[in-house]
Amino acid sequence: MEKLLYRPFDLQVSAEEQWEKRPLVYHFFEIVHILEGSGSREVNRNKLTFSQGDTFLFTPLDCRGFHSEMPTRFCSIRFSEIFISQYKQAQDQERALRWLKQLEHIFFQHNRFQCIQITDPGDHRIIGQLIQSMIEEHDQQKEHYQENMQHFISLLLNILARNVADSSRESAGNTAEEPLINRMLVHIHTHIGEPDQLKMDFLAASFHLSANYVSEYFKKFTGVGLQQYISQYRIKLVEQRLLNSVLTIGQIADEFGFTDESHLNRVFRKHHGVSPTVFRKPAVKGAVA
Repeated sequence: MEKLLYRPFDLQVSAEEQWEKRPLVYHFFEIVHILEGSGSREVNRNKLTFSQGDTFLFTPLDCRGFHSEMPTRFCSIRFSEIFISQYKQAQDQERALRWLKQLEHIFFQHNRFQCIQITDPGDHRIIGQLIQSMIEEHDQQKEHYQENMQHFISLLLNILARNVADSSRESAGNTAEEPLINRMLVHIHTHIGEPDQLKMDFLAASFHLSANYVSEYFKKFTGVGLQQYISQYRIKLVEQRLLNSVLTIGQIADEFGFTDESHLNRVFRKHHGVSPTVFRKPAVKGAVA
């Protein structure tokens, strides 16, 4: 089952019983902070524990759910790429694109099979303060609410980003200990613009699986077929570039490994029923938000 976000941003403080009983695929970015309680969470069919103060990052297409052992309250911050890039000044578009690329790196390189290790007491305190400030701002929704929430999210992600980077450096020599499915996902996200590195034979050889078993293994742990996942992820990134950058259609096609602009047009029409040029128009952009 899937769940969509029908506006660019949403913040919820909820108890465990308010979550769906079964894991869902959510098509948006999400930061979940555990305000109190403990239990287990499920990510792409992997079960892991959580406790008060933990912070998790989830990407579009991740399947996730929570099961409490102690009474639990979550703060869930959900947003789309459009929310991050809704700057009023045209000159900020390039900055928005740089931020989106950083956003991709933070979320997709992060090992989602563990919580982010916030080891610095100062960072831990700042995250708690930011979360509380966001909750208050969301409840009151005074003037400039939208802009303030953008800045809060930017600050929060910057703090999380340096902790993700620290964690990545510490585990650089222990990649074999990561779950295989997570290493496959990181490979796909890193090489999404290099079709040769996403072929079944290449993945089978890289991850020591039978070529006939790669797709079955991937779907077992993610609930989505391998080629479907690659296609959806690539189109998701194309959407980001169309809505949040001034890159030409040809430049976007080149970035994500399409043979040419016509190839991108055909694939994009198959997914959206319109061409990339039409999708990019302001009226369509507003409807997507």
